[in-house]
Amino acid sequence: MTLKLYNTLNQTLEVFKPQLADKVTFYVCGPTVYNFIHIGNARPAVIFDVLFRTLKNLYPKVVYVRNITDIDDKILAAATTEKTSIDQITQRYTQAYRADMQALNILAPTVEPLATDHIPEIIAMIEQLLSNGHAYTTDCNHVLFDVTSYDRYGQLSNRTLAELQAGVRVEVADYKRHPADFVLWKPSSKEQPGWDSPWGRGRPGWHIECSAMIKKHLGETIDLHGGGQDLIFPHHENEIAQSECCCTNKPFVRYWLHNGYITLNEEKMSKSLGNFVTVRQLLEQHKGEVIRYALLSSHYRSPLNWNDEQLTQAKNNLDRLYQTLRDAEQKVQAQTPNPTQVHTLTQATVAPILEDLNTPQTLTHLHQLAHQLCTASDKEKPLYATVLKHCGNWLGLLAQNPEHYFQSYNDASNTIDTSWIETKIQERLQARQNKNYQKADTIRNELLSQGIELEDTATGTRWRYLGTSTK
Repeated sequence: MTLKLYNTLNQTLEVFKPQLADKVTFYVCGPTVYNFIHIGNARPAVIFDVLFRTLKNLYPKVVYVRNITDIDDKILAAATTEKTSIDQITQRYTQAYRADMQALNILAPTVEPLATDHIPEIIAMIEQLLSNGHAYTTDCNHVLFDVTSYDRYGQLSNRTLAELQAGVRVEVADYKRHPADFVLWKPSSKEQPGWDSPWGRGRPGWHIECSAMIKKHLGETIDLHGGGQDLIFPHHENEIAQSECCCTNKPFVRYWLHNGYITLNEEKMSKSLGNFVTVRQLLEQHKGEVIRYALLSSHYRSPLNWNDEQLTQAKNNLDRLYQTLRDAEQKVQAQTPNPTQVHTLTQATVAPILEDLNTPQTLTHLHQLAHQLCTASDKEKPLYATVLKHCGNWLGLLAQNPEHYFQSYNDASNTIDTSWIETKIQERLQARQNKNYQKADTIRNELLSQGIELEDTATGTRWRYLGTSTK
């Protein structure tokens, strides 16, 4: 099975070939933990989780690093606004981030490093850049990278130094030799967190943190690096420059992947603009798997406009897949499908994923499988059910027991009184046996008012939680 990925660096679709045949090294920029993540932050987490799952199916070893930035000016500002300590801010939102990731069924990375645990490595990289003539110090105790010292600066974003005008996504300061020069180390006041360094007490710039963590955990040259399109410049451009200059111009990343923006009301989602909806807010109304399905419904490099209609459609589509598995459950439990047939059908189903993570087409294939499962003979049903669940897992979907999926609240902090529901179902059954159909209808409506829908089948009455009460 051959995996093809769109490499931002070359702007072409390329066959992926790792440096080592049996190992893949993979890095994705994680969150800056100063607030709850919004759905735009969740998109790369979900997309690159699909890539992680795909790589794990193709290669014996995948080392996936997704960092947490726990020192940043935005964190300092949040601590001031919330009148609390920086540690409390970072701990609170790191825990929230991990909980949100779990709710979206995102696998834990192989390593999840914190920036503040890598200060020695950061300082060592800065010292190397100074020694190589790629960085300089200032009178105000800053250390900056000299972009003019690296002749390939701008290769990822297709910009030249002449085009980088002051004020365009770069910090303008009179101590810079060139407007695009970026901070490697900055001084800290007594009130701010800081670490001792050869340039005085201070803290690292944002870009150098990722380079140091990558070098420590993955090496000087890595296979894959992912992130949102908004990180191409300046963050990823700066990562390339400082990493390659520190490592005597060895290639830093072989394949760059970037996901498209999410818009809200047709505007780019951004915390700074106040134009965002958090995953935490969405989880109050929707199951995490539904949110995940919605994020996978558009190709990762395309823009995605977020709206309620999309979530409703995602829920309906996911319900259909789970309902198909639920209906077929009794037919497939006692049979084992032919492994060769499973492998052949799986390859055909996941083929779009291998073509630059085409998740929308893969979802279409899942629904085709579900249709085949519905219409298959009892002998064939185990094959289609097995492949449907296995291929769903490539996308991080269909991992739940169908009964649990239909009988759970959206918000995991709540619980359903299943004993009360089962008691009501038995009361309704008794009423029907007594031909008291009015009472049976009253019980059905009582359950429906609590968001519980009943379904009568040949093997008994099943129920599902609709997600909202109809009271």
